[in-house]
Amino acid sequence: MRVLLADSQSDVRYALRVLLQLVRELNAEVVAEVTDAFSLYRALETANADLLLLDWSLPALPPEDRLSEVRQHQPDLRIIVLGGRPEFKQAALDAGADTFVSKIDSVDPLITAIRSML
Repeated sequence: MRVLLADSQSDVRYALRVLLQLVRELNAEVVAEVTDAFSLYRALETANADLLLLDWSLPALPPEDRLSEVRQHQPDLRIIVLGGRPEFKQAALDAGADTFVSKIDSVDPLITAIRSML
């Protein structure tokens, strides 16, 4: 599984990368990392990702617009939205995310979500 990490915080991207490496059964390869919506669009054109781990508060564009733009260009891309505030879950799902995982939860819901994308 080819994974694109989209989060403005380097420590979060690092933690996600390490998690993906540790859970070997996922057979995940991080193909790109981006810090804002404009970089995300460029990476989507070249990374050929299967899964996008997307921070809901990624800088540059409103999250709803960002998801709809991604869906228009890559309708088959699996998208897990990560957010620090669980109340954003419904908005993320309505905007086109496959699932939402709260950043304040343990890693178990994220691993479960990624497994479901396989």
